[in-house]
Amino acid sequence: MSIARGELRKFVSPEILYGHGARHLAGPYARRIGMARALVVTDPGVEAAGWVTPLLTSLAGNGVEAVVFDDVQPNPVAEQVMRGAALFAESRCDSIVALGGGSPLDCAEGIGVVATNGGHVLDYEGVDMVEAPMPPLVCIPTTAGTGADVSQFAIITDPVRRAKIALVSKSLVPDLALVDPEPLTTMDPALTAATGMDALAHSIEAYLSNASWALTDELALAAMRLIVENLPRCVASGEDLEARAQMALASLDAGLAFSNASLGAVHALAHALGGLLNAPHGECNALLLGPVMRRTLRDTPRARIDSIAEALGVDVGARPAEDVAAWLTEFPAAIGMTTTLAQYGLTPDTVDDLAANAEADACAATNPWDVTSDELVRILRDAIA
Repeated sequence: MSIARGELRKFVSPEILYGHGARHLAGPYARRIGMARALVVTDPGVEAAGWVTPLLTSLAGNGVEAVVFDDVQPNPVAEQVMRGAALFAESRCDSIVALGGGSPLDCAEGIGVVATNGGHVLDYEGVDMVEAPMPPLVCIPTTAGTGADVSQFAIITDPVRRAKIALVSKSLVPDLALVDPEPLTTMDPALTAATGMDALAHSIEAYLSNASWALTDELALAAMRLIVENLPRCVASGEDLEARAQMALASLDAGLAFSNASLGAVHALAHALGGLLNAPHGECNALLLGPVMRRTLRDTPRARIDSIAEALGVDVGARPAEDVAAWLTEFPAAIGMTTTLAQYGLTPDTVDDLAANAEADACAATNPWDVTSDELVRILRDAIA
């Protein structure tokens, strides 16, 4: 996508260290950043997998004290963020190290926002609502898909409204991402597939976003190529470290792409579905990607459809938009994802509330077609038919 004369584009990114063993440099980097007492945000599953103790050892070996906050569940809720912010203040922490999947990383960003801006995390819903920079933040992802380690998005659940809300600000971009493929080996096949589909949705929506440009396009297409080749390998063999490394890179590419080009109706609906029914985010994206793309690609220029098809390895015929949408609908089952939207509790009676929440989501603003509740209802009804 070319940039018009006089048009300017911005690209934000943390410092990134990618490769085997990157997580072991958490301590030296924390010391270099100036951390003295860090709040380590993680979850019980990451602790049980054995990834927290080496992190604490690395921090302690470099003179950085640590206070652990592990009260984080999938789809983190606002009150968990507030409890973490309270512990940050009570413990006189000056920085944050987040270790885990998207939930601990999003929670950590929410904690950081409250730590320096005060108030309640839900006060910062929307775009550019965060005024003061967060404390220093280092992110170490243990999944390949969310992109939370490099993005300016944090997704928090408001249980009162039964909706996921987005905080979007360059103030949320971490200072450092330590992207190490080794922690990915403890993901089971289901989590591997779900987080990989999240990355695929990131790449496709970023490529089709009305805010995309040449740099985000290259990253998005690179992520698509890596995912289609390596995600099935990771699902089949969790110990395939080379495939895990390629999926870590795919997540990184897709995260940088969507952080700077934003997303669209797939994620708007996935946030709404996750908030309303507490459904897993990656699986929501997997189930919604095909149905939404059937609508989106209908009005997408042929050259961009061809680029997606080439990246995914899809042979297209006389109806390329339908061919790509069909492939995206079928791919989740090929990697073991067979749950349906109806099995997560989506019924014709709930689609109206879901569509209304999705229409108000921040991701809808960069969707390539005008998002309305009526059109989203039609997509959802077709998807559960």
